Amino acid sequence: MEKLAFLKLEQWRANVLGRLHHLRRAVSIIWQAAGAWSVGWLVLLILSGLIPAAIVYITKWLVDNVAVSVGAGLSVEEVVWQVGIPAAVMGGLMLAQRALASLSEWVSAVQSELVQEYVKEQVLIKAGTVDYEFYESDEYFDLLNRANSQASTSTLALLRNAGGLLRSLVTLVSIGAMLMLYGWWLPFVLIFSAIPAFFVLVRHNRRQHDWWKRVTQDRRWLQYYDTMLTQQYTAAEIRLNDIGGYFLDLYLRLRRRLRGEQIELVRDRAVAKFLAALFVMVVTALVMAWMVWRAVQGTATLGDLALFYQAFNQGQSLVTSLMSGVGEIYTNTLFVQYLFEFLDQPQKLQDPPKPQPFPRRLQHGITFENVSFRYPGTDTYVLKDFTMHIPAGKVVAVVGENGAGKSTFTKLLCRFYDPQDGRVLIDGTDLRAFAQKDVQRSVSLMVQFPVKFQLPVALNIQLGDMERANDRERLLKAARIAGAHEFIQGLPQQYDTLLGRWFSNGIELSGGQWQRIALARAFFRDAPVVVLDEPTSFMDSWGEYEWIRRFKQVVQNQTALFITHRFTTAKQADLIIVMKDGQVVEQGTHAELLTRQGHYATSWYQQMESHPPGSPPTGDGAPRPTPCTD
Repeated sequence: MEKLAFLKLEQWRANVLGRLHHLRRAVSIIWQAAGAWSVGWLVLLILSGLIPAAIVYITKWLVDNVAVSVGAGLSVEEVVWQVGIPAAVMGGLMLAQRALASLSEWVSAVQSELVQEYVKEQVLIKAGTVDYEFYESDEYFDLLNRANSQASTSTLALLRNAGGLLRSLVTLVSIGAMLMLYGWWLPFVLIFSAIPAFFVLVRHNRRQHDWWKRVTQDRRWLQYYDTMLTQQYTAAEIRLNDIGGYFLDLYLRLRRRLRGEQIELVRDRAVAKFLAALFVMVVTALVMAWMVWRAVQGTATLGDLALFYQAFNQGQSLVTSLMSGVGEIYTNTLFVQYLFEFLDQPQKLQDPPKPQPFPRRLQHGITFENVSFRYPGTDTYVLKDFTMHIPAGKVVAVVGENGAGKSTFTKLLCRFYDPQDGRVLIDGTDLRAFAQKDVQRSVSLMVQFPVKFQLPVALNIQLGDMERANDRERLLKAARIAGAHEFIQGLPQQYDTLLGRWFSNGIELSGGQWQRIALARAFFRDAPVVVLDEPTSFMDSWGEYEWIRRFKQVVQNQTALFITHRFTTAKQADLIIVMKDGQVVEQGTHAELLTRQGHYATSWYQQMESHPPGSPPTGDGAPRPTPCTD
């Protein structure tokens, strides 16, 4: 029993220390974001905390003077002196209170903007530097959702809580000193009356936090259903399949369930707060009855009664506010921990202490040497003892069924992941000997479904290498290689045309045109390694043939690799590598692979079944781009 009590005490101690650590970090963030403004805000808080106590004291002075003046037959000048002076002082204090409130509001607004901007900047920087594997994990999206939805708000709430706490404490000390003139025990009664409200706040805020954390994925599902019903890229299928009602029903059912749970939490908190307020009223009534009895006995003046009423009433509100502030600080440290948990995500992929420079032109090539890899959180190997060589200065095509591991080895080549076993070698040097940024700058990658940047055409292409964004000649060359220059010339503002429909005056492109823009972006970067995933999937047969011819001329000094299902694209490569089940099963030129009558040849002849009679499947014309079906 004693051991259990000790463990609970240690758990409570660790919890408190954890909350204090989060509070210190939040204060550090606020200071970094808005240091000078925070100093001004602090000064205003202290001044704002002193004024209420001064007003309460002036009230006693005013009431006592009024009581003396009534029926005393004083002259106008004497009445002005007795009553006007304290009234003027009180009016000045009230005016100062309003001025300080307005000034504090302005300072807080500036402070709020600076903190929100700083916190969002930190989240976005971290999102751009976390290991790639986090983007393929649902836990990452849960954590990002929590950090994004509560990051700046909880940090700012902590600031407001701490400020309110300080202001209430300053006022309470002043008021407590006044109350002790009537009884040393009165400040303790104030604290005692606020204890139930404090526990109500902590308990129900904890329940709210636990519920909010538990429904993280439910909130993300709501965002997903909303996206399905409101975004342009889903609109066609939603309407054609008449499934808008289905997604709306899913959204409403989940929304109503969450609403019901939230209303239940609010109801329970409201009932508990009412009971706590009832307790405060009973204590107040008893104390005021004691003070009235003193006034009746003649041991207190009307001024004393007015001062006591205001002081005790304000003191009670202040103690409640003080304890509420402590409770809110505790609650907000529960939320702000997700911001720090996100910002503290470790990077598993580390650069070597002394990175080697990535070669500007490959001499030997890229080698996958007995590589085994499985994605984090899974037990199945996508690549197992995988060995492949991509010779330098060649155009290499990789073909294979879906799930063969083609996209996985490109992620390893870009060093988005490290293999569990084996090595990826660049001219004989382990890829891990290079800095990650250097590797990724040295690989020009076009993914299968490129991003449709809602930006002008020129900037869409220049994003491939922002360090050379002003090189207009290179921009035009990249567009021509990609086969995009011709249709760009036909756009309303040519290279200055805004693409996409998200913003006014934007122009939407066809799928093939977007792909050519992405190709131009890849070519704009002068990288020693070029990797293209399905580069011709949106092209017709004539465009495909002409583009490949141009492409091979341009990348003569680079090592080029493209992944494709279209054998009509692959046949024109210098080397074709055939993958199946995470292994290389064949490699060679198109003619060599047909001669071997293996997996590649079988797939090729299946594709060519629809060719016109007498047209050889290995003809040099622009062949039919039938997709691979194996």
